[in-house]
Amino acid sequence: MAEQKAAEAATYNEVSGSAAAGVVVQTGSVSGGIHVHGSPRPAVVPRQLPAAPARFTGRGCELDRLTAVLEEGSDAGPTVVVSAIGGTGGVGKTSLALRWAHEHLERFPDGQLHINLHGFDPVSKPVPAETAVRAFLDALGVAPGLIPLDPGAQAALYRSLLVGKRILIVLDNARDTPQVTPLLPGTSTCTVLVTSRNHLTGLIARGAHLIDLDILADGEDRMLLSRHLGEDRIAAEPRAVTELLAHCAGLPLALSIVAARAGCQPALPLAVLAEELHEATERLDALNGGDLDTDLRVVMICSLQALGRAAADAFRLLALAPGPDISLPAAASITATSPAKTRQLLRELEIAHLVHQYIPGRYRMHDLVRLFAAERARQDLAQQDCTMALRRLIDFYLHSAHAGSQIIYPHKEPRIILEPPLQGVSQYPLTDVESALHWFDAEHPCLLATHNFAIRERLHLQVYQLAWSLDTFHERRHHAQEQFSAWQAGLMAARCLGSSSFQIEADRRLGNACSRLGKHTEAFNYLEQALTLANATADLPSQALTHISLGAVWGEQGDERRALGHSLSALVLYESLHQWPKVAHALNNAGYSYAKLGDYEQAQSCCSQALTLARHHGNHPVEANTLHSLGYIAHRTGLHARALRYFEEALAMYRVNGDSYAEAEALEDIGSVWAVLAHLDQARLMWRESLMLYTAQRRNTEAARVQHQLSVPPPVPDAVTALIHTYGVPPEIAARVVRTWRLPTQPVEARTPLSDLTA
Repeated sequence: MAEQKAAEAATYNEVSGSAAAGVVVQTGSVSGGIHVHGSPRPAVVPRQLPAAPARFTGRGCELDRLTAVLEEGSDAGPTVVVSAIGGTGGVGKTSLALRWAHEHLERFPDGQLHINLHGFDPVSKPVPAETAVRAFLDALGVAPGLIPLDPGAQAALYRSLLVGKRILIVLDNARDTPQVTPLLPGTSTCTVLVTSRNHLTGLIARGAHLIDLDILADGEDRMLLSRHLGEDRIAAEPRAVTELLAHCAGLPLALSIVAARAGCQPALPLAVLAEELHEATERLDALNGGDLDTDLRVVMICSLQALGRAAADAFRLLALAPGPDISLPAAASITATSPAKTRQLLRELEIAHLVHQYIPGRYRMHDLVRLFAAERARQDLAQQDCTMALRRLIDFYLHSAHAGSQIIYPHKEPRIILEPPLQGVSQYPLTDVESALHWFDAEHPCLLATHNFAIRERLHLQVYQLAWSLDTFHERRHHAQEQFSAWQAGLMAARCLGSSSFQIEADRRLGNACSRLGKHTEAFNYLEQALTLANATADLPSQALTHISLGAVWGEQGDERRALGHSLSALVLYESLHQWPKVAHALNNAGYSYAKLGDYEQAQSCCSQALTLARHHGNHPVEANTLHSLGYIAHRTGLHARALRYFEEALAMYRVNGDSYAEAEALEDIGSVWAVLAHLDQARLMWRESLMLYTAQRRNTEAARVQHQLSVPPPVPDAVTALIHTYGVPPEIAARVVRTWRLPTQPVEARTPLSDLTA
């Protein structure tokens, strides 16, 4: 009992008196006028910022944004202003933070705290938050004996000391939000700058402002190199400088390493450095400044080591993809994971600033980051794993493109049959023409890169199948050069495979592409080869298809009689094969040739039958082309209002079908009808739209023709337009009256009696 009372007495010691201050060692109840004073410590104003970065270049927008965030925060109430500067390793996050800090020292008269948290460091481990807090307490002048032992109490003391003070706190190279949170003050008078390779999502959720740092803007990379080496040395070797800038791809650390190496050897030509960087496999070796902080490969290894295993493997595999970027389903295929899981992995890589979702659903890597990731893939993964990943990616693009082609043109012949995709390949949901064309537009660079990869790997079957699957899209969007290149490889693959049917199709498609490129001699050569082989193998469907193509090329050459002969040959073959959607195609082609030859009655008959068949069998591309032909016939026979309806209906279908090649022609023809009807403003509107498409499609002859129509002065109204505007005669009647009764085409005065016009 006595021991218990003694313990209680020790627990409840008291100090009382008129004044009690300073350090007290309390052993019991003390009372009276007590004055105990410790040695006073001088006030400490911490000045911990490292030196401002030398030769800092650019980043004007980011500096202004940091200032704006601070000024906005001062009006937002009692909330600490936190700016988180994020970006990949070597992009200049620390330099930006220090540059801004030194430019605004006057805003923080009570000092600046700085600590490198070593979140991504090749040697040191990340600094624990409690270690950083203790370091800040020391910097703020707190005596060691007054620092509590409990980390939470230390953090509370740290926040208390900052109350009311205008201090800048720079937390450099943070690993994650938990490392940073205990270092945040609780007062609005302080400002915090945090740099990290990770998106500090938790910090941002608590109100921090994100400054996402990208590569240097155009021109800033050259300016940085010039500040290191001098303008004279830069100007002396412009070609080498251009190559150096391209290989460094706007990454400040890479540029600084190159500048440092060049600066150490003033007599070394920059062309020698450019040559070292030229080979992708040796580029990272050249970007080594001689220590851990200036070795780009080491900087990136730190980011890789911070990833989870699955994300690290995905990072390596994604770098192997041939295209300039990658979509979520393609990434899921190359990694053989579900789209949901892939989204999580990509999010982890985004947080680490190793990939960038630059538009929704599409991801890309910085060139040097990708080079590093591909190097790690070759070193860290089994070759078989890399090979299978790329085969899955090829299967993804091939099967998706094949499905899209079938949606855009279901009646395309001859068909090809694909083997089932490898396990792990995702399917892209293409449901209609619009979604299919949108997918092709987005994926076109990746599809071409994948096709080229298959060519290099001598995957002959996939090379041919990709050329086939891309062909309809290439026609609709008038990618004639890409169509030609794809089928050049497709023909070589067909020969390697020893398939006569593949060779016929490749020759025919090459002929079509040459025709669109204006290479008519080559077009005829390829098409004659196709027809000869089709005849030799008794391949009737291929014979018919080749006749269709030959008819089109002769028509473009202006020889409508030969064009008609090939169209009629195709018609007979398709009728014998009972391929009625194709019969519609041949009928329309024949009808258009008849119209060009002036036999409008026969033309009308062929095209009317073609339209009926096309609509019955749902052959929408042929339906649109036939409407266009009927519009041409009506226009040539003076039925301008009817021609306008046909052309506009064809135009609407071309747009639904995504056929911008034919859309340009329809717009030009609609403009011509409006011009005949003397609606010149409407005509010019159509011609301008047509001209934009022709120009984009590099169809120079057609563009020049429309440009001429736009530049000539308004035509003088002829007899037709005079009847329409002067006497209110309907356009169709006016045109027929003039044609039948041969009215004069010279200008007609408003006062001319109608009886004189018809005399």
